[in-house]
Amino acid sequence: MDETPDEPRRPDKDRRAQQNNPTASDRLSPPPPRPQEQDKYEDENLAPTRRGILNRRRLAAAGVAVVLLGGATALMLNGRDDGAASPSDDNRSSQKDGAPERSGTKGESDWQKIVPGGDCQCADGSEFAFWERHADPTKVVLYLDGGGACVDATSCAFTGEAGENPSYNWSLAGENPDFPGGGILDFDRPDNPFANYSFLYMASCTGDLDLGNITRDYSVELTVEHNGFVNGTAVLDYLAEHYPHARQVVVVGKTGGSVAAPVYGGLVADRLPDAQLTVFGAQSGAFPDLPDFNEAILGDLWGTYGNMPDWKVNKGLTARDWGIPRFWIQAGLHDPDIVMARFDYAYDPHAARGVERMGGDATDLLALIDANEATIEAAGVVQHSYTAPGAEHQILDIDKFYEMEVNGVRLVDWVESLLAGEPVDDVHCEQCGG
Repeated sequence: MDETPDEPRRPDKDRRAQQNNPTASDRLSPPPPRPQEQDKYEDENLAPTRRGILNRRRLAAAGVAVVLLGGATALMLNGRDDGAASPSDDNRSSQKDGAPERSGTKGESDWQKIVPGGDCQCADGSEFAFWERHADPTKVVLYLDGGGACVDATSCAFTGEAGENPSYNWSLAGENPDFPGGGILDFDRPDNPFANYSFLYMASCTGDLDLGNITRDYSVELTVEHNGFVNGTAVLDYLAEHYPHARQVVVVGKTGGSVAAPVYGGLVADRLPDAQLTVFGAQSGAFPDLPDFNEAILGDLWGTYGNMPDWKVNKGLTARDWGIPRFWIQAGLHDPDIVMARFDYAYDPHAARGVERMGGDATDLLALIDANEATIEAAGVVQHSYTAPGAEHQILDIDKFYEMEVNGVRLVDWVESLLAGEPVDDVHCEQCGG
């Protein structure tokens, strides 16, 4: 097999012809409205892996790149993931074309808002932006924030306040990377393994887990731009252009971002082949491979299948094959030097609802998590994992990231060892609760 990375795939706007028959969503039961504070969640967990030694070939090379994406498909049919409403960001740029526009007030925040313009937009057609925190240019985190997902006229409606309904964020009106500002986003903590990393913070506002590229008419009054992959490609291109000498790239994602994390990880590796890449997904480990769901929602409704990279290892796969565990497998086979890792709570209730809305059986969530990991590794891809006990949810941007400990292994220490290329073992709860 030719080991030369394939050319990065760009979205094909010709695929975005309007679709006026949202029948694919009818194959799933629409998610009932739920209280907003229950619908948001974030993930942040890592820990030593059972397999032992990390592949260090690329760590010994010129660089290190880490992709951490948290979150999950649980969001996808489960509602938003933040856990609390965020204050609105009034500093919105109006630029739509040309070079990315930057805005921000020095002294008030570490973050600078970047508006890529072009074809980028949120679900309602409003402006898409991402945020940059500039620190060490050789170490970069691409942080894919959660933001929910939608599948029909009810869940996709442009209702609620600050650009968010109980299912997903449809604009960035309420987005603020300083909120809540804990966990790995607390850059003042001396024990934060990412304190000196540059960050690109990408918020989701398209209801498609950062994987879509299609315009969908759900009703006469409701047209939704499932534009996540177009937006994400702009962020990837910015990363490659502005951090060409990155040695460590960490794409950190939360909740819904972890579903697309392996795909984005492979695309980062294509753009920055000399960097060490680590993909870390939080709280989507339970989402199963369901061919009907893969085809109806990922493939048809959001147009995800058409965005899958044209890597040689993907030849012959159909929309029914592209389930969530498959994202890990294909990215790992495409570039075996990518370090793959995940975090999950054994019985996260948000993840359980997501599995059910996908059409799966969430009776034993931990069994699904373990089975998915076994499937990924049976395909020849090592997935380092940290599985915590209980039925909790948030982790990445809250202080529990530093307090989490399972079997004597602190999550923050496990993550630090993972980034340093040190041997790590999987961490798995023994008394996992229910």
